Amino acid sequence: MALKRILSGMRPTGKLHLGHLHGALNNWVDLQESGKYDCFYFVADWHAITSEYSSTEGIKDSTINMVIDWLSVGLDPQKSTLFVQSAVKEHAELFLLLSMITPLAWLERNPTYKEMKTELATKDLSTFGFLGYPVLQAADIIMYKAYGVPVGIDQVPHVELTREIARRFNFLYKEIFPIPEPLLTSVPKLLGIDGRKMSKSYDNSIYISDRGKVLQQKISSMFTDPQRMRKSDPGNPEICNVFAFHGLYSQPVKVKEIDAACRKAGIGCTDCKKMLAQRVAEELNSVHERIDYYVNHIAEINEIIEEGNRKATKIARQTMDEVRTAVKI
Repeated sequence: MALKRILSGMRPTGKLHLGHLHGALNNWVDLQESGKYDCFYFVADWHAITSEYSSTEGIKDSTINMVIDWLSVGLDPQKSTLFVQSAVKEHAELFLLLSMITPLAWLERNPTYKEMKTELATKDLSTFGFLGYPVLQAADIIMYKAYGVPVGIDQVPHVELTREIARRFNFLYKEIFPIPEPLLTSVPKLLGIDGRKMSKSYDNSIYISDRGKVLQQKISSMFTDPQRMRKSDPGNPEICNVFAFHGLYSQPVKVKEIDAACRKAGIGCTDCKKMLAQRVAEELNSVHERIDYYVNHIAEINEIIEEGNRKATKIARQTMDEVRTAVKI
């Protein structure tokens, strides 16, 4: 019996941070290793242009670095198809056709449209490409007749819009596309070092590739319980970002010890951060070793991408043959 296909992607707009690792990549690896799915993961370089159209020079390098990070955290090209969106030109053709049938009101009510404009307020995002990116996103997903899309709860509206577009195409022309399901994942609330959402645009990220003094300095400057002014003050771990990280990186027994000690002022924030820095460094050590390997074997990265592009293109061409026949063009 054929495995159910799933698809997800990331925009290559810079280094990947721990939010990406815990919010998406670890789940991608788990889905890959479950043996239940035919996994397709792509570098969404066209999507990157929606916000980076005036400075595209870094996208190619970010694409390579992104794939290096993917492989280093455990994605396996023997088990998952890794490819680059722009290498499969059929995405653009399907995007064009879907844009012809997608009502403008559907795009204007996209709940993340205003959120992203606010987060990226320094960029002029009043473009057709930015407004229409959910249509390209729909093309990305239904091109491969994906059964599911792994997302956090905040991204469900994106998948729902894809479902609506797929239904509309099937109704107008022919029932070609399965209606994809959101595969809900538990995304831990991981804030940046300043207490805001971890984001490259906020310059508050701890990157997967950070190590040594850079990693230590970032963790030492992390936002903690704002009401704890002195070491002798009891703390509240529930509102401390450092404690949230301990929940991901420290052993459960140690987490309980830190929780109890913090509430009784038995441990200071500085010591708590030092313990966290050590644990994060230990957990990322093997990842960093693999990063160092791939950085020195770029030809291997290019081969992996080219093979993934070939596999994705083969499927995309088959889909577009069906689409053209259905649309009668």
